[in-house]
Amino acid sequence: MQLAEQIREARSKKEILLMTHLVLGYPSFAVNREVIRQMVENGVDIIELQIPFSEPMADGPMIIKANQEAIANGTKVADCLAFAAEMAAEHDIPFLFMTYYNILFKYGLKDFLNKAKEIGIRGFIIPDLPPEEGEEYLRLVKDLDLAPIQIFAPTSTEERMRTLADHGAGFIYCVARRGVTGSKTEFDASFDAYLARCRKATDLPLAVGFGISNREDVQVLTGKADLAVIGTATIRLVEEKGSEAVGPFIAGLR
Repeated sequence: MQLAEQIREARSKKEILLMTHLVLGYPSFAVNREVIRQMVENGVDIIELQIPFSEPMADGPMIIKANQEAIANGTKVADCLAFAAEMAAEHDIPFLFMTYYNILFKYGLKDFLNKAKEIGIRGFIIPDLPPEEGEEYLRLVKDLDLAPIQIFAPTSTEERMRTLADHGAGFIYCVARRGVTGSKTEFDASFDAYLARCRKATDLPLAVGFGISNREDVQVLTGKADLAVIGTATIRLVEEKGSEAVGPFIAGLR
């Protein structure tokens, strides 16, 4: 089943789905393993695995720190692939890779995508690869029946949204506000208008991320989006309270 169809099927049973994010190797793969277990057991629907990169341009201070420390701890792309294979085999939910294009380029684009397919990854979020510069990537991903997830932003024009949607699959990641990850997002009339533009531009499911951090945020998105994306909040929680705090936090989001 393609990712978009799987999301629609899951949405028929839930008012809104939850997608979470973690940086592989931060603070360790052992902690990643426990965090993912708690996420899945408490109802997370999709997990975004970030392969650490030295210059994560779309990310805020917390996730930049996590990337830097994972790299300093010796995390390699091969380690991330092996860990992702283990998680995809163990847990019956979709896993995605989020990273930056240099990771794919240095590994070898075709080899990386084939390996990701082999281990059970369902799609990719590559923030620094616009479709105009990713023709080979888009062709290879679609040949493998994987999802090249595209990103809408509040600054995107209607024409740009349609172009991105035409190149995307799985779902559209709607950035809730300008800037990088981690800061609080205000849900006001301008946000509602932006989300309405997103809906008009595509029939793919919509995921909303950047600054989604609590039950109230998820409730605001319910009925407006298909997925709420929780990223920095869980990384901060693990740092402040340990991995055992993740389960109760996720359980309290819906």
